[in-house]
Amino acid sequence: MIALVQRVSQARVEVGGAVAGAIDAGLLVLVCAEPQDSDALADKLVAKLLKLRIFSDAAGKMNRSVQDVQGGLLIVSQFTLAADVSGGNRPSFTAAAPAELGRRLYERVLATARASHPDVAGGEFGADMQVHLVNDGPVTLPITLRD
Repeated sequence: MIALVQRVSQARVEVGGAVAGAIDAGLLVLVCAEPQDSDALADKLVAKLLKLRIFSDAAGKMNRSVQDVQGGLLIVSQFTLAADVSGGNRPSFTAAAPAELGRRLYERVLATARASHPDVAGGEFGADMQVHLVNDGPVTLPITLRD
């Protein structure tokens, strides 16, 4: 699985002009499933997100997790994270999971996060979405997990 994690002071995702999900301070997570990914890997991603220490402690060091700061998680599917641009100027997305698997794993990430954390919002798989965010720091981290 591929994820792009951004520490935000606020974020929201809109579908068709309506807000599908929104958070105040926390993490905006763009998620892409790959063909070899599994439920176990989706669960591992959620565990990593919840424990990732990228919020400042009293000394200003990145030492606190989204759980520690009681922040939100906004999880949005984004298959374009699997883009391959090595062959030219038009990206290839063949490294992304097929839609059925991508949807199932995205929904697994959302369900696992909701079962483990009180403030979780999401986008809509496969929809044309507009993501609005205020990146705090800025802090942006790419995460790639493999089985």
